[in-house]
Amino acid sequence: MHMTRVKKLLRWSLIAATTFLVLLAGFGWWFMSLLSPPSPSAENIKAVLPSSLPYLNEKPSHARGKILAVVTSTDSIGSSGKRTGYELTELAQAYSVFVANGFEVDIASPLGGEPPMIRDEEDMGVYDYAFLNDPIAQRKLKETLVMDSVRIEDYEAIYLVGGKGAMFDFPDHPAMQQSIRALHERGKVIGAVCHGPAAFVNVKLSDGTSFLKGRQVSSFTNREELFLIKDAREIFPFLLQDKLAESGATFSEGPMYLENVVTDGTLVTGQNPWSTWATAEAMVRQLGYEPKKREKSAAENTVSVLNVYEKDGYAKAKLVIDEFNKDEIQEIDRHLLAMHVLVAAMQWEISRGLEIIGLLRYAASFV
Repeated sequence: MHMTRVKKLLRWSLIAATTFLVLLAGFGWWFMSLLSPPSPSAENIKAVLPSSLPYLNEKPSHARGKILAVVTSTDSIGSSGKRTGYELTELAQAYSVFVANGFEVDIASPLGGEPPMIRDEEDMGVYDYAFLNDPIAQRKLKETLVMDSVRIEDYEAIYLVGGKGAMFDFPDHPAMQQSIRALHERGKVIGAVCHGPAAFVNVKLSDGTSFLKGRQVSSFTNREELFLIKDAREIFPFLLQDKLAESGATFSEGPMYLENVVTDGTLVTGQNPWSTWATAEAMVRQLGYEPKKREKSAAENTVSVLNVYEKDGYAKAKLVIDEFNKDEIQEIDRHLLAMHVLVAAMQWEISRGLEIIGLLRYAASFV
């Protein structure tokens, strides 16, 4: 009798497990069907030239001065052996904005020469490839200025590019600190994105006060850092959000992996790579110009939908998708929506994940 009961239990357990696997496979197939197929032009954009992009070529009639972009020279994360460097998209996108709006851009690094690069093909768009195919930009990148030799008085602004390497060579670099102080005290514009604000944490003004005292800033957040690197507290010299606050700043934390840009006077900071375009355009505004209009990417449109979802809820986010599909359809990056579903699932935010799946399904319904 006992063996009969065990056999029944095993049989029903097997049926339940099989049913679960079938349902899981069915859900996986359905979920994948919501994603957009690879674009037939995806390979073509790798060869795009700056000269083929009107945004980069229809420049103002007069030059507006120079901006210094600074990238890290550090190629590994502490003693972890993990590779790092500057983030290509955070340089390329900002470089595109500055050049399109009439500024000349120089590139510097703590050590000079060719700096280590991190590039993620999945995040790259037409302007990232145009930057890689721009001989002027590539010459500047392969021969970056040594930060110690830069004449900072020649520049209207400084832009500090992110990348985890910045956590190691930006905070204690004397020339970088002196440049930030000099630009600030001349009323010039200072911008940084993602890990770039690491350059600010030890900057002191001429009167000895912290550059960050009472300033509103953002950067890559603790949540974003620890989600990707569980042992971040051990392998980095500090968590950037914590250090900025310790240095006197008021920290602005937006939703994970979505655009968040903070402007405090002439200081502009962006939270993460998805904030790069808006950070650069905010810097142009602080320099006294209205940024040129440009067609936003599918990723930017998706981030707009998700930001509305985070702030105003599911129904309002659907209305944004409706707006993108009126008249001339503006593309949504459904792979990026799917990534945020996975982020929600990994944090056990089930209802949030299901609602983003709903947005993904709604976006797919217009195709």
